[in-house]
Amino acid sequence: MSANTAKRGNRLFLKKSIEQVQHESNTHQLKRTLGAWNLVLLGIGCIIGAGIYVMTGNAAANFAGPAVMLSFIVAFFACIFAGLCYAELASTMPVAGSAYTYSYTTLGEVFAWVMGWLLVLEYGVAASTVAAGWSGNVVSLLHNFGMEIPPMLTTSFIQAVPIEGGMTFIQSGGANILGAIGILAVTGLLVLGVSESASVNNVIVAIKVGVLLAFILMGIGFINVENWVPFIPANEGGFKYGLPGIFRAASVIFFAYVGFEAVSTAAAEAKNPQKDIPVGILGSLLVCTIIYMLVAAVLTGVVPFRELGVAAPIALAVDRMGVGWFSILIKVGAVAGLTSVMLILTYGQSRVFYAMAKDGLLPRVFSTLHPKFRTPWIGTIILGMLIAVAAAALPIEILGDLVSLGTATAFLIVCVSVMHLRKARPDLVRPFTAPFGIVTPLLGIFFALVMIAPLMLDIYAKAMAGDLIPATLLGGYLSIGALIYIFYGFWNSRLGKGLPQHEDDSAGPGPMQAQAHGVGEDHG
Repeated sequence: MSANTAKRGNRLFLKKSIEQVQHESNTHQLKRTLGAWNLVLLGIGCIIGAGIYVMTGNAAANFAGPAVMLSFIVAFFACIFAGLCYAELASTMPVAGSAYTYSYTTLGEVFAWVMGWLLVLEYGVAASTVAAGWSGNVVSLLHNFGMEIPPMLTTSFIQAVPIEGGMTFIQSGGANILGAIGILAVTGLLVLGVSESASVNNVIVAIKVGVLLAFILMGIGFINVENWVPFIPANEGGFKYGLPGIFRAASVIFFAYVGFEAVSTAAAEAKNPQKDIPVGILGSLLVCTIIYMLVAAVLTGVVPFRELGVAAPIALAVDRMGVGWFSILIKVGAVAGLTSVMLILTYGQSRVFYAMAKDGLLPRVFSTLHPKFRTPWIGTIILGMLIAVAAAALPIEILGDLVSLGTATAFLIVCVSVMHLRKARPDLVRPFTAPFGIVTPLLGIFFALVMIAPLMLDIYAKAMAGDLIPATLLGGYLSIGALIYIFYGFWNSRLGKGLPQHEDDSAGPGPMQAQAHGVGEDHG
């Protein structure tokens, strides 16, 4: 099917047809190796990590206090409604591009580009964020064995410094080389193949979930309930504690929930995407939210919340317990957990760029498959190097807010896409339909705006106070994305040129190594 079947009008709003997307799901050359259990573990592997091991301490110390547990509930609702919308779209269009492809079919090319560029924030920058936390936990673990890594090799080039009423950013003179090494290591694993990576991930997930359960059970005995009083600290101005702090903390930890959305990027490599994708999304989201709540309760019960603003808050808590062997066990789990998060975030980013390159919006190199491993290896390596640079240069505070902003905006567009598609194609067979009619996408939009608002207000407040780094990074990032589309994507779009959308991958000859199971069989 060619682009001539796409709806035409304004050039920027050209759309792929649903039938075209379903055809692509049957003609791609990615191997279908992932079952429902793999997808649930894929989501758990990505969700559990950054939110617990990295950002929970910052959210509690600077914004919510013990009420960070309520922040997880707010973030959960921001995700559950968007998750149901993702499940509906992913079961109907099981392709590698995830929300990028959904936008292409419902809202048009320019929205697809915006979504793809937002997903760079959601995956690539998130991987950099996690790498920063990963390096902190590695340093803490090695310290237990008497090994010290010079701070200059683990401190980002730009560093956050607390000041009255917030924080500012300065140049540290160092670079987080250790975090960059971690990203490059998982990049190499992804080049070898997704099934091999999934097998490693399954083992890591089992280890880190077991370790977190051990932390919960062991930590209950060390909880000091006085640390929970007051549960909601009095507001000290702006987003520092009180009710505003709960919502600001929710926006901080929100990006950790990106894991369930990463499941949808695996649709093209799922054995039975119509059934398995919804199970993977909703199952991983529910399991991880429960674990988040329990860990946050133990964390704030063991350590006074004002002391949790460190790179490795879980490690701090286990050190306070004073059980040496348990401290080492937890830190090993943290390193393993964050490794799996980096793995899956980098995986998700490479698959989004793969889809965009197949459509001509990015250079073809990002869709070039390895002749043996059948992975987009060149694009994965390029992305890995860029993510490593970001991990070495930027502090976790800036990275985390950018990721949350990109994620929430992507969620909003997905919910709008569901509403549009239901109106435009009511006849479309949907293997999974989000319940409660229009209420679900509307609530998804509402909670996405709840996440976006405090982030934008905080960036604005910092700019007004003379700290232009966050606003400059965001503005520069959006400008770069616009320029790439204007000077490359617009002119090379296969849909815009009227070219077929399912050309062979440039990885050499060979038949598909796996056929889709059930894809498109209900759509004629």
